[in-house]
Amino acid sequence: MKVVNKVVPNEEQLKGFLESSHDGPIYMLNLLKYKEKAEYEDGRETQLTGAEAYAIYGAEVVGHLAKVGGAPMFSAKVERLMLGEVEELWDSAAIAMYPNRKAMMDMMSSPDYQASAVHRAAGLAGQLNIELVEPMGAWLMQQESK
Repeated sequence: MKVVNKVVPNEEQLKGFLESSHDGPIYMLNLLKYKEKAEYEDGRETQLTGAEAYAIYGAEVVGHLAKVGGAPMFSAKVERLMLGEVEELWDSAAIAMYPNRKAMMDMMSSPDYQASAVHRAAGLAGQLNIELVEPMGAWLMQQESK
């Protein structure tokens, strides 16, 4: 399996996202690879690492998620590969929940989010976003019993 990290979806991926019939909550599993040194598109000088620039974005995105009814669910550093093989590991993984596709698109198109996203672009060498739907298991049962 070939793995290609990207920072923005291609046209086919975006079209598939927008045309999906699933209308409930979605969870985005983010596999993140950071640049060694942050590189801002506007050419600003910085001493930030890619991870530090992405951390600025991560702290700000919590508020952006809340505005659309979403929430950060999980974030952790990748330690090692326990099973399988890949050429290179990601640096960290995170899961964000959106109440629906429209909420995610609304967040991504807001000017406030776009201002935060410059730190994301500066820090990431690449990313895999894996859309998850229809959660199940112990975590979901705990949420439903609250």
